Amino acid sequence: MTVVTRFAPSPTGFLHIGGARTALFNWLFARHHGGRFALRIEDTDRKRSTPEAIAAILDGLSWLELQWDGEVVHQSGHAARHAEIARQLLADGKAYRCYCSPEELEQMRQAARAEGRAMLYDGRWRDRDPAEAPPGVDPVIRFKAPRGSDTRIDDLVQGPVTVADDQLDDMVILRANGTPTYMLSVVVDDHDMGITHVIRGDDHLTNAFRQNQLYKALDWAVPAFAHIPLIHGPDGAKLSKRHGALGVEAYRDMGYLPEALRNYLLRLGWAHGDDEIISTEQAVEWFSLEAVGKGAARFDFAKLDHLNGHYLRQADPARLVALVGARLEGMLGRPLDQAGRTRLAAGMPGLSARAVNLKELAENAAFYVRETPLPFTDKARTLLAPDAVALLGRLRAELAGVQDWSEAGLEDSIRIFAGREGVKLGQVAQPLRAVLTGSTTSPGIFDVMAVLGPDECLRRLAPQTQPSESSG
Repeated sequence: MTVVTRFAPSPTGFLHIGGARTALFNWLFARHHGGRFALRIEDTDRKRSTPEAIAAILDGLSWLELQWDGEVVHQSGHAARHAEIARQLLADGKAYRCYCSPEELEQMRQAARAEGRAMLYDGRWRDRDPAEAPPGVDPVIRFKAPRGSDTRIDDLVQGPVTVADDQLDDMVILRANGTPTYMLSVVVDDHDMGITHVIRGDDHLTNAFRQNQLYKALDWAVPAFAHIPLIHGPDGAKLSKRHGALGVEAYRDMGYLPEALRNYLLRLGWAHGDDEIISTEQAVEWFSLEAVGKGAARFDFAKLDHLNGHYLRQADPARLVALVGARLEGMLGRPLDQAGRTRLAAGMPGLSARAVNLKELAENAAFYVRETPLPFTDKARTLLAPDAVALLGRLRAELAGVQDWSEAGLEDSIRIFAGREGVKLGQVAQPLRAVLTGSTTSPGIFDVMAVLGPDECLRRLAPQTQPSESSG
């Protein structure tokens, strides 16, 4: 058997983080078994489905590098097939026409509310003669659900789960206007696409019982179900925006790398011993549904930052230069010149060792590509008192004659200068960092000087290069 999984989002918004994890688990399971990973857009709700949301889903999956196999399937394109199956069930006596008016359905809801129970359709048209139908009412088609027993699912994550049939009413499968409902469309599409494993959030577990009944009524093979616990916030509450329930594009904008987010999502509810850093190749090799936990996972930005910092340090410097360069161009409102890109590339090893995301990395790297005069932070300004500025003026004259403009050579020269001036190295290095970077924090100052090069360092140390009014 060829394993076929699918990710089937509704395009009513962005690709949220829970959906991204579901897509990842489906992708990994298919790749682990050498199978296929399909993408289906469940756009039957035409009023809420938008082209922008579909584009966001495709963009998010592409950024996460979760490539689907074959063409994207749009559920709305199969409505005629879904309606055909509803009529087939009707012809086989496994469905029936229901002529209930909206007023009757509202009465059922009110009665259920008064009795403190869930609203279930009472089956009043299940065995009634259609000849009794009131005039002018367009009927829906309802599935004739089994009665008098239980429906069981042997879930690959939750284990055996059973629900009494009297808890499942006769659901609508075709609306009065002839359009199919979600529950029927999912079953028909999964069957037609050859889906062997349905891996999704456990908020769909109740749906699985109804879908199981439809499969059996149609004499179709029932796929294996695996319902993954949802993601909660660090406090154990349902995931919200303050916890991290954001679209995948928000994580990209915040500066996370796709491989770091994949690694983090993998560890949200799945484990391989004590391993935390898991490459995509290892994830494909190791992934199994048996290792998915039954309890809700907790989202933790600190752990995501730790993982992202690791992947930043492992990333190809040229790739980081491209990613950070694009952010800097947006920040500065101009393209980077070649000199700036060269300094950015040379400084990347020292920068990436200190950052946890691309946003922070770009902010820390900005001084390498800014034009003079630099913007200065308030703390940097306090280091540039008149005596410190005079000291830097004497240092500039000293540096103009330095031949060995390497990190080690610069350190030797400045130590000798500090000794001759009768001051500690830090009394030179701190204002020097301020005037060269506009900040009090940066990679090692001798590394910074080597990256900037003699011409740029001397330019920034020139008397006219004073703190600007901006504190940026």
